[in-house]
Amino acid sequence: MSLTKHRQAIDKLDAQIVKLLNERTRHVLAIGEIKLKAGEEIYAPHRERTVFERVCAHNAGPMTNEQLRSIYREIMSSALALEKTMVIAYLGPEATFTHQAAIRRFGSSLKYASQKTIADVFTEVSKKRADYGVVPVENSTEGVVTHTLDMFVDSDLKIVSQIILPVQQCLMSNSPRAQIKKLYAHPQSLAQCRGWIQNHLPRVEIIETSSNARSAELAAQEKHSAALGGILAAEKYGLRILEQDIQDNAANATRFLVLGRQCSPPTGDDRTSLMVSVADKSGALHQAIAAFRRFKINMTKIESRPSKRKAWEYFFFIDCAGHYQDAKLTKAIKQLGEHCNFVKILGSYPNVD
Repeated sequence: MSLTKHRQAIDKLDAQIVKLLNERTRHVLAIGEIKLKAGEEIYAPHRERTVFERVCAHNAGPMTNEQLRSIYREIMSSALALEKTMVIAYLGPEATFTHQAAIRRFGSSLKYASQKTIADVFTEVSKKRADYGVVPVENSTEGVVTHTLDMFVDSDLKIVSQIILPVQQCLMSNSPRAQIKKLYAHPQSLAQCRGWIQNHLPRVEIIETSSNARSAELAAQEKHSAALGGILAAEKYGLRILEQDIQDNAANATRFLVLGRQCSPPTGDDRTSLMVSVADKSGALHQAIAAFRRFKINMTKIESRPSKRKAWEYFFFIDCAGHYQDAKLTKAIKQLGEHCNFVKILGSYPNVD
């Protein structure tokens, strides 16, 4: 085919794609209307996962599945925006990794509300000023974000989804690397890149900041300054990326939680998060978690946090495989309750990003 013929074919396909996208959106809006009348949430992580899996199953290339998912993310985001003015609260400021994770989950068509603290994110969703919230909960290198866990003690919000974001730390500046004298960095980013910095910028002055976005903002204002952070921050503040992927651990990733008011229904491959408090006696925790072994349920994580209510009293945060409505997990949770002062289901959600 000639160049002209190829372009004519693309023009014809574009017309068909636009027609089909609008037809798809009309069905989505009809479903949204039904959901709103029934008092159900518009956003459905389980359905989203099914759509991605089905679409990728039809993919014969040359597009990759990741590229196809990115396109459908925006298709679904635009449909959500038409269904309802949806607000997503996130731990800010703008252009942080949490902001990047929120966009990755919900697309660019929704309204995003930056919050100063994790507590503010919980409050916005609890008071229904935001539909969902996005907060970090753990990093594969630096461990858990304790403040996020602590917020669940008094909150009725549920975990409705998770986001696993590969964290690609960048060195950004408008000065050549050899001229950098000052490096702005959030403590988490600094810890994740400490080895690289010692090897490549051993003499620079390091100044800790409140966020990656703040680091980029300061570096953009000063000559011979640089910042650590993500690509989104570099784009927002007009900085050049001098080095990419400088984190010491190539598999560095951060897990984020999507907060909502209703649990997701079962998908067949789910994770459940629980918070429990055990009696202060010998063997109490061992007896409590024995229920998971008894019903052959994989307990993937356990973290302890001081209750802050009584000295030497602890809450335990547990992640396990399955949905709380699954028969085996329902029985395990019931038996767990027999050995605990209380058991709180924080959420059941799809076990994939």
